[in-house]
Amino acid sequence: MVVQPKVKGFMCTTAHPEGCKESVRRQIEYVKSQPKAEGPKKVLVLGASMGYGLASRIALTYACGADSIGVIFDKPGKEKRTASAGWYNTAAFEQFAQNDGHYAKSINGDAYSQEIKEETIALIKKDFGQVDMVIYSLAAPRRKAPDGVTYRSVLKTVDKEFTNQSIDLLTNELTTVTIPPATEEEINDTIKVMGGEDWMLWMEALQEADVLADGAKTVAYSYIGPELTYPIYYDGSIGQAKQDLYRTADKINEHIQGTEAYVAVNKAVVTQSSSAIPIVPLYISILFKVMKELNYQPNEMARSLSKQKNNTIGIILPQIEHPYFAKVLGRLDYEMKPEVQEEVKKIWEKISPENLSELTDIDGYWQEFYEIFGFRIEGVDYDADVNIQTSIPSIISAE
Repeated sequence: MVVQPKVKGFMCTTAHPEGCKESVRRQIEYVKSQPKAEGPKKVLVLGASMGYGLASRIALTYACGADSIGVIFDKPGKEKRTASAGWYNTAAFEQFAQNDGHYAKSINGDAYSQEIKEETIALIKKDFGQVDMVIYSLAAPRRKAPDGVTYRSVLKTVDKEFTNQSIDLLTNELTTVTIPPATEEEINDTIKVMGGEDWMLWMEALQEADVLADGAKTVAYSYIGPELTYPIYYDGSIGQAKQDLYRTADKINEHIQGTEAYVAVNKAVVTQSSSAIPIVPLYISILFKVMKELNYQPNEMARSLSKQKNNTIGIILPQIEHPYFAKVLGRLDYEMKPEVQEEVKKIWEKISPENLSELTDIDGYWQEFYEIFGFRIEGVDYDADVNIQTSIPSIISAE
């Protein structure tokens, strides 16, 4: 089957198996080219098929020599329908990792469910005994909680509506969006989905089963961003959930003895999740333009990390509310450098439909968007027939 991208808004409904494989291979080769690091050896990654979860799995495997179990929630390919990008990523990662002598197995199912928690713990007991790191990288629009209720998250403001410009990803045109305030129930539901409750449930289940090694570390991921996006993100309904995530790190440290919990605050990147947030795609498009003009390009930052310079991609913070850490972020993170944010604000204020292409890197944004799903990757033949029913080595039967 010849696979082409089919984009609907912030979603691409197809994925390319060879493109995803090549993307994973390149990430692995980059990590291989860097100095090795001391780190965990038995890792559980929750949300392991895309984004920061996949990146964590690759980095820990190839930088630290870690064995890993990944929990994913992805669809396999069928006769006329491609698998999800996460499925192809996981298939590729397992193949590369196992060929390189690393243990890598995956479990496909709803990580929020008790069933998957029990299945994962059983596999840890059988193959690892214990894990010394847990990566929590889950993001979903809904969650069925242990009380049997399915909660749904919302992308809304708190207290009052917010109007600003954005990019309509259906038309690639500048538009104005008005985001209404969330109700108290919607805020609470969003916290249930995107907050720290399930992270805590996982850690308690792992502790109760005695599969957490002494001194184990656990990391969840978050984002703060600039003041420009505060109403919809940091101060919005999602931000309330992230605050709960930070509080959960404190609870884990307090209640699960011998374990260290952190929240890693990362840069603005193009992901399937970030594409769904109003205003953020426009902000990232401007940010890309500014950072390239200032020579703060992602590949340059990655190279500087290998040289141990002070150029940070992510910062792990024990407590985000403390004003000190906000200052640390501003000083260390390229995205939050004053000259970067000042230029972003200048462009934001004068952007119009006529100068959108000139003042933003919208092409760069779309390039990274397509790459998420395995498209527009150099060296891949997109006119060739490919097998869309790729299997994941450790998952015997495709559901």
